Amino acid sequence: MPDLPPLSRRLVLGGALAGTAAATGTVTTALPAAAEVVPQPSPPRPRGQQSMIGVPFEPRDVVRIGLIGLGNRGMGMLPAWVDVPGAQVVAVCDVRADRTRRAADQVAAKGKPRPTEYSRGRTGYQLMLVREELDLVYIATPWEFHHEQGVAALRTGAHVGVELPVATELDELWDLVDTSEKTRRHLWLMENCSYGRNELAMLRMAHDGVFGDITNGHGGYLHDLRELLFADGYYTDDWRRLWHTRSRASFYPMHGLAPIAAAMDINRGDRMVTLQATDTPARGLADYRERFVPRDHRSWDETYVNGDLVTCLIGTEQGRVIRAEHDVSSPRPYSRINTLAGSRGILEDYAGTDETGARVYLEPHHDGHAWRGFAEVRAEYDHWLWKKLGDEAANGGHGGMDYLLQWRVVQQMRAGLVPDIDVYDAAAWCSPVPLSVASLEADGAPVEVPDFTRGQWQEPRPGLDSDETDMPD
Repeated sequence: MPDLPPLSRRLVLGGALAGTAAATGTVTTALPAAAEVVPQPSPPRPRGQQSMIGVPFEPRDVVRIGLIGLGNRGMGMLPAWVDVPGAQVVAVCDVRADRTRRAADQVAAKGKPRPTEYSRGRTGYQLMLVREELDLVYIATPWEFHHEQGVAALRTGAHVGVELPVATELDELWDLVDTSEKTRRHLWLMENCSYGRNELAMLRMAHDGVFGDITNGHGGYLHDLRELLFADGYYTDDWRRLWHTRSRASFYPMHGLAPIAAAMDINRGDRMVTLQATDTPARGLADYRERFVPRDHRSWDETYVNGDLVTCLIGTEQGRVIRAEHDVSSPRPYSRINTLAGSRGILEDYAGTDETGARVYLEPHHDGHAWRGFAEVRAEYDHWLWKKLGDEAANGGHGGMDYLLQWRVVQQMRAGLVPDIDVYDAAAWCSPVPLSVASLEADGAPVEVPDFTRGQWQEPRPGLDSDETDMPD
């Protein structure tokens, strides 16, 4: 197994506390009343450093792309990086040479120039960054490497798209913000669910006032991964399962949180200010192992400490409430929850009333206290990206939203547009990872959510609800 970056004291301490809770059968189940907010560090902007808010990409004819990480996610995203007009994969990197060779073969099989392969262990990506002229670096490695590789890519002059989360520590999130500002290069979260069809329609409805005054939202990542977490080779070196032995944390709430945050204009007129976390006992993985994993499997040396369900209650400056959940250890159907409510109605996704999978209860159409399907409303508020690219994206990953995300990134870079998602969004959406650790350490007390924009959150500005534009010829 490759050497892992050292874990912070906070992550280790969180794990130790979780181990005690698991051993005694106790668990945080209620939030303390009127608890004092635990402050979190918010360093001032260094002298001479300027915000990246509203800064457009420099236009270019071709986007030269380097890929770091060619496991399940990296290889899954490779075809669209090759197919999107104006994109060129010039370099591929992974710790395993067979993966870089397979990726290069796929690019060449499509009639494109064969990318250069880099596979010198953990440092191979550094060689790629130094040798190649890259406009975009896409990072799809295990979570513990995202910060290190993201900073390195920014410093070599590339823009950077990072899979979830962009970092796992608060100081790492601040470092990514500062490095983006210093280098004048963008770094963003490759949050494909922000480009989901239901999510983008919900966003446009929110901005059109369909929900009235928005008061609350609910999102998360509920995905039964038990079989995959124990499947040999699926997660290289068991990296994802091992996170469940390290800490109590909400590892991956961004898929549900990001669309709700966008609909609430977080960092664009509102901001997250406090976070309180609770967790259930860690039961699911150990129970699954007991029933389905052979006794000679290496996982029997592991102790799982992360709660099966970790819930974060997030309060905003405007008084709204977001509930973000993470559970990959329990038997349940897949859901990102994707619920938004206000003074004039509510949308609930993953409720299954029609082909969209969602349902609504909206003034003035609701009556009889009955839900209606989402299809008609979604057609009215369908985002221009889905109208323009829906057929083209149909064969893309995750129902097409992967392709829309990749197409939009390349289009923005070629046309010199301001990115839909910036480093401040990425930091805010990923902050529940370390902040949930801090809250659970404090027995569920609320902790401060830093303002990564350093005061600019109050300024309305465009985001995912963008005006229609074309891909340059």
